[in-house]
Amino acid sequence: MNNQRFRTVDLTMGAVFVVLMMIGANLAYWVPALKITYAGGEVPLTLQTFFAILAGILLGRKLGTFSMIVYLAVGAIGVPVFAEMSGGIAIFAMPTGGFLISFVFVAYISGLIIEKASNNSLATYSFAVFGGLIVNYLIGTPYLYFSMNNVLEVPISMYGSMLMMLPFFIKDAVITGILAVSLPSFVTRIQRVSPSLRNQ
Repeated sequence: MNNQRFRTVDLTMGAVFVVLMMIGANLAYWVPALKITYAGGEVPLTLQTFFAILAGILLGRKLGTFSMIVYLAVGAIGVPVFAEMSGGIAIFAMPTGGFLISFVFVAYISGLIIEKASNNSLATYSFAVFGGLIVNYLIGTPYLYFSMNNVLEVPISMYGSMLMMLPFFIKDAVITGILAVSLPSFVTRIQRVSPSLRNQ
C-alpha cells in the first residue's frame, strides 16, 4: 500500500478477510462431511491458512497483517470466530494457539514477497504461498509442542508434534498448491474489477 493511512475501502476489504477467516475456520463445524478420515483420526478441512496467505497477497503486507490482527482481536474478546465456533483469549494458550498467532506473520510474509517481486509470475506466487505456509507451521508446531507439555501437561516430543501435524500440513500444501496455480489469472481479474486492490 502506498498510503500511510487505511482508506474506508481498505478497511472494508480487511473486514471481508476477517469474515473469511471465521468461515474458513468453521467449514467442518457446519458441514461435518468436510473431514478427511485417515488411520489416526480425522483432519477437518479448514481454509484459514489459505485466506491468511490470500490476504497478504491481495491486500498487501500492511493491510493483510492488520486484517489478521483484527481477526485475532475479535476472537480474543470472546466472539466465536475461531475453530469450532470458539473464542476467548484462553484459546491462545491451547496447542493450536501458535497457528492462530502465525496468521499475522503469514499475511505479512506472503504480502512482502509479492511486493518485492519484479513480476507476478507463477514462480513468484508459488514462493509467496508456500513461504506463508512454511511460516504457519514453523510457528505453530513448536508452539503446539510447548503447549502440550506445559499447559495441557501431555508429554510429547518435538518429533511427535511434527508427526501430529503432518496430515494437516499435507492438506494445507495441496490447497496452497492449487492457490499458487490459480493466482496469476485470479489476481489479474480481481484487480480489473476492484480498483482498490490495484495499488496494494
